[in-house]
Amino acid sequence: MKNIKIVSLTACMTWMLSLMFFSSCSNDDSASVYTGTPIIESISRSGYDTAGNLLPSTPVTLVDPKNYYIIHGKGLLSTQKVYFNDFDTYFRPTFVTDTDIVILVDEKTPYANAANQLKVVTGSGTAVFNLTVAPPAPTFNWFNSINAAEGDIVTVNGDYFLNPIVKVGTENVPVVSSTLTEIKFKMPANATDKYVSVTNISGTGVSAEAIGSALYDDVMQGDAGHWMWQSADSFDTGYKVDKVQGESSIKFVFGGWNGADMKFNSRDVSKYKAFRVKVKSISTNTNASITFVFGGWAYQIKKSLASNWTTIEIPFSEIGNPTTFDQLTLQESGGFGGNTILMDDMGFVLK
Repeated sequence: MKNIKIVSLTACMTWMLSLMFFSSCSNDDSASVYTGTPIIESISRSGYDTAGNLLPSTPVTLVDPKNYYIIHGKGLLSTQKVYFNDFDTYFRPTFVTDTDIVILVDEKTPYANAANQLKVVTGSGTAVFNLTVAPPAPTFNWFNSINAAEGDIVTVNGDYFLNPIVKVGTENVPVVSSTLTEIKFKMPANATDKYVSVTNISGTGVSAEAIGSALYDDVMQGDAGHWMWQSADSFDTGYKVDKVQGESSIKFVFGGWNGADMKFNSRDVSKYKAFRVKVKSISTNTNASITFVFGGWAYQIKKSLASNWTTIEIPFSEIGNPTTFDQLTLQESGGFGGNTILMDDMGFVLK
């Protein structure tokens, strides 16, 4: 990506040098110099695409932040300010001629509830041009509840949800409400094993989890009993202080080498390829770890833990390729006297 940016900037500089040469030649004829109020005639992409191909100089009315554009018009040489949606945008004076400005659209340019205008202020006046600034492609953080049934209202958390289109699988679903960071929609029928996606004018974000794949998403799914090995330890399935998905996480307070058991109603997992969970260690000790136990202690998978939320996936191929699932055992294994461990977004990964 760095090489592409360098090539793009080099292309802009080469283009400007060429443009300035012809512009200076034409300026020898004083009759050809425009002296009126500035005019913006078009704006087009400048530079190369991500594949290294030179972009055509085609006029556009939609601009993407962090990309170079050519503002074309008349009377631009005395440009003092350039605004995209009233955001004061830096430009290089050496990238300005009387007919063109090469400019980078700032990534902080507002895109929602905006003026949808480009303004160029010169010594002779202000030129205005109607255009739209695109948001980044949606960032999809999580949706809840993952095991939502038909008709349930589901919350999607993320960013850049400007005029969002929501799909479950390939089916468009009505949006109940939306902000730039949150969407609510009603779960349609026949949604199990499908993914949720959000699309805006710039791209699409897709959920990491399939509908129906959760063991925990604010509540234990199919809970058949859970307990700590020692009564002095604690097991909180509704811990709201720190979570990464939905409104709650599970908080385990383990004594050294102590553990917990979770039983679930037996479920068919033949369509899944792995167990997944997001985990966080409250201790910053570098030896922080936990052992996941499957199949009645037949399989013991020890995993190191970090003090930030990280995702752990355990392929079913490492635990005997089970076709049913009904129990998970955990054992604190840091070896430094115990730990508090948080878990969230527990479930399975589709094949």
